[in-house]
Amino acid sequence: MRTRILAGILGILGLLLLHTLWLVGGRALIFPTSHEHLNFPRIYAYRDWQSTGIWVEPGDRIAIRAWGRWMYTPGEYHGPEGHPKYRAPRVYPIPGVPGGILIGRIGERGRPFVVGKGRVIYAPRAGILYLRINDDILSDNDGYVEVEIRVTRVTPTPSP
Repeated sequence: MRTRILAGILGILGLLLLHTLWLVGGRALIFPTSHEHLNFPRIYAYRDWQSTGIWVEPGDRIAIRAWGRWMYTPGEYHGPEGHPKYRAPRVYPIPGVPGGILIGRIGERGRPFVVGKGRVIYAPRAGILYLRINDDILSDNDGYVEVEIRVTRVTPTPSP
């Protein structure tokens, strides 16, 4: 008799726990989430090219928005727009733009482009979108920026 009562109490507590998780947004623990509910990817200042996991096709519209703080110059944190004073030398992936700015490329060998705090580009080629900080030595950097990426597929117009 005691075993049945204890099993009933544990069952009710289990249902209450599941219900509470459901109410506080724990639906993701039970059901798969859609892409819109995933956290914003983090791009770390101390890592080389980082895959966003997003495949784009030629002509796709890619809207990138970034925020956060990372350290590019020792002791100085700034955002994805890069350092306000220091321009990137020739040894950086993109010279002549602010050092420490967020940059991107499409594919393993794609040409790098400036992203900064945000940018809209049209994919020149197919491939995975990669992001990183514009710097040549990454080991002394710190922090990360978060990004929001929205890709709009180009719908081919039917030929007559």
